Amino acid sequence: MILLEINLLTYIANSNNIIPICNMKLRDKLRYLREVEGSLRGLSRPLTQAEVVRDVRAGHKKGISQSYLSQIESGKRPHMTNDTRALLAKYFKVHPGFLVDDPEGFHTELTSDLRTTEGRLDIWLLQGADLFRTDHDIAEVMVKMARHPDTRSCFILMGAILDTPELAERLLEALKPEPGARPVARVRSTTTRKRGSR
Repeated sequence: MILLEINLLTYIANSNNIIPICNMKLRDKLRYLREVEGSLRGLSRPLTQAEVVRDVRAGHKKGISQSYLSQIESGKRPHMTNDTRALLAKYFKVHPGFLVDDPEGFHTELTSDLRTTEGRLDIWLLQGADLFRTDHDIAEVMVKMARHPDTRSCFILMGAILDTPELAERLLEALKPEPGARPVARVRSTTTRKRGSR
């Protein structure tokens, strides 16, 4: 299960990294939209083609077939009809003009070095999670960090924790105690309030 999730998140991270700097094909956009829609619904997976077809029919009284959607996503059918484009645009809540291949050299936005770093960190973490998949705890943490909206800050925070003597050990003990270990006593502040202050 975690391997499938890692591969899927790696694909998404790569897509997020590629979207701003190169052209996307229609098939990639549809896969990306299914992934986003699944995430928005809290499914932790992309919507399946069958789910999209079912939802489109239920919500818009018109339909497309799963094989038609499959042909588009596989690249066998490079274009769709205007009616299908309008239907899918309404379903995914995007502009119909988004549902075409981007022209060569098309850029959707300017990228910063920070976003590029963020994307690279996410990909690196997901690949590391795959490499350490036999150590479930490590793989899970790497996936969580990659999913965090500000991965770079997670690393900076980790560095600050490690720079503070014994903080990592105290946090580990407090947050995930060993079986049978005594809980760590909370340290109370020794500062006193000045008279009249709140």
